[in-house]
Amino acid sequence: MVVDDAVTPSVMDDVRTELAPWLDATPCGPDEFSGRRTRRTGGLVARSKTCRELVMHPLVLGAAHELLKDGTSFQLHLTQVIAIGPGEPAQVIHRDQWAFDFFPFPQGYDVQCNTIWAMTDFTEENGATRVVPGSNRLADRLEFTQDDTVPAEMRKGSVLVYSGSVYHGGGANRSNEVRAGINITYNRSWLRQEENQYLAVPFEIARTLPDDLLRLIGYARGAYALGYVDDMRDPLEVIKGGGAAATGLGDLDSVRARLGAGGTGGSPARVG
Repeated sequence: MVVDDAVTPSVMDDVRTELAPWLDATPCGPDEFSGRRTRRTGGLVARSKTCRELVMHPLVLGAAHELLKDGTSFQLHLTQVIAIGPGEPAQVIHRDQWAFDFFPFPQGYDVQCNTIWAMTDFTEENGATRVVPGSNRLADRLEFTQDDTVPAEMRKGSVLVYSGSVYHGGGANRSNEVRAGINITYNRSWLRQEENQYLAVPFEIARTLPDDLLRLIGYARGAYALGYVDDMRDPLEVIKGGGAAATGLGDLDSVRARLGAGGTGGSPARVG
């Protein structure tokens, strides 16, 4: 799904200005999949105030919440400017969820909500992302050709939203200009993040960020008992100081409800 003009083109200009030193210093990819004429610049939460706003965009967070609503929570999976240079051939058609070691998730069970924000206009000629419509409902490990795909053409400031089960790939850039997009992806909090946010966002920057953004980048429990620190402390308590958040393993009543125990009467399937 493409949301036209989700932000103004000036927002994309702000991103480019903030990231200019890193965009210019990023080397091209080392192989055909990452793109030998494509630059991939990450660490956007640490490097760009405007990208933090895109990460927290209410429309996108609403889409992620709806797609992944049967889980306890979701988190930021990766941030990356993808700049496809002239002459880059089309990327192989793939599913982003294959990053999880090609684990065969059940058909219809989504683990990622992905976005690509258009920093430049996306056209078929300059390498607009190509998607296989309806492929989120298809079996895993299928092979497609470029003829099976359609280009997600959109104006600067628009955003493509798609699930990790959609077959897609970067298009061939047959133009004389760079096609740049901001890939921001969210996944279920019990899965590993593709971009290690704890290292990509230095501690001295992380402790200055708002609590809701910190939780989204991983300073939160992924489910009951996932992600606590030492003596069952909440991650925010560690990064922000004592009293910043509750301690414990998580919301026990919620776990009981999901197990069908009806609140306070049952006990979770756990020993200890």
